[in-house]
Amino acid sequence: MTDHTTAKTSPESRAVKPDPIRAKPLRHPGRWVAAAVVAGLLLWFVISALNNENYGWDVYRSYLFDTRIINAAGHTLALTVLSMLFGVILGSVTAVMRMSPNIVLKSVAWLYLWIFRGTPIYVQLVFWGLAGSLYQSINLGFAEIDVQSLLSNMFVLAVVGLSLNEGAYMSEIVRSGIQAVPEGQVEASQALGMGWWLTMRRTILPQAMRIIIPPTGNELISMLKTTSLVVAIPYSLELYGRSLDIANALFDPVPMLLVAATWYLAITSVLMIGQHYLEEHFNKGVSRELTPRQLAALADAEGDFPSNITLVNSADKERRNR
Repeated sequence: MTDHTTAKTSPESRAVKPDPIRAKPLRHPGRWVAAAVVAGLLLWFVISALNNENYGWDVYRSYLFDTRIINAAGHTLALTVLSMLFGVILGSVTAVMRMSPNIVLKSVAWLYLWIFRGTPIYVQLVFWGLAGSLYQSINLGFAEIDVQSLLSNMFVLAVVGLSLNEGAYMSEIVRSGIQAVPEGQVEASQALGMGWWLTMRRTILPQAMRIIIPPTGNELISMLKTTSLVVAIPYSLELYGRSLDIANALFDPVPMLLVAATWYLAITSVLMIGQHYLEEHFNKGVSRELTPRQLAALADAEGDFPSNITLVNSADKERRNR
C-alpha cells in the first residue's frame, strides 16, 4: 500500500506579498506661497528703484568705473590684506601666549585682549589718528627716536589700528581651533618622537585649520567692510572715503553710496568664493562618504569597486538631502 502524504501549506506561504511602498515627498505649499510673496516684493522694489530718479542712476553709471573709484578699491584691498595678515600673525602669537604655562606671557596676552576687544574699533582708530599729537619722539635715555614722520603716515596708522584690533579676535579663533584637536593626537605624535614644532606642523595645524578657516574667512570679509571706518584717522583714499569726497563735491550722496556698495559686494563675492574652495580643501578626508577620486584609487588597487561601497554622485546626494 502506498502512503499518500498531503502537503500542508503554511500561513506564511499563503500570504500575499505586498506591493512595494511608493513614498511620496511631503508637499509644502506654504513655502511656495511665502517664496512667491517675497519674490513679488523684491521685484516691485527693484522696478520702483530703477524708475526713481532720486537714486541718480546717471551719476551711478558715470562713476562706477571711474579711475578714482578703481584706485580707491585698490587701497581698500591693500588695507584689508595687510591688516588681516598682521592680525593673523599677532593673533597666532597671542593664542600661543594664552596657552603658555608662563604666567607673565598669559597675563600680557589677556591684557591685550581685554583692551582691544573691550573698546570700539572706531574709538581705537580715532586714538591712532591723534597719536601724532601725543608723541613726537620717544626718549630711551641713551637715544631719542623721532616718530613724527611715522605717525603722520595715515596709511600706516590705519594698518596698525586695524591689525591690533583684528589680532585680538583672531587670537580666540586660533586658540579654539588648536584646543579642538584631541590631546591623544599630541600624545601620539610625541610617542613617535616628534618635537613641538613638527607636531604643530604635521598633526595639530592640519586638523585645526578645518575649524579655523570658516571664522577666519568671515573675519576677512568683515575686515573689508571695516576699512570704511579709517576715515576716523582720517584716511580717505579707500573706497568709502573717496566715494564720500566725490559725493560732497556733487552734493548728491545717494549714487556714490550705491557705487561704494556695488564695489564692496563685488569684492565680497569673490572672497566668499575663495573661502568656499579653501574650506573644501581642508575638509578633505573628514566626510565618511568617499569621493570619486578615492573610489577610483580603490578600484585601481582591487581591480573593481569593492562590494561594500556604493558610488554616490553629486546629483543623487543633493536629491537625497532634500
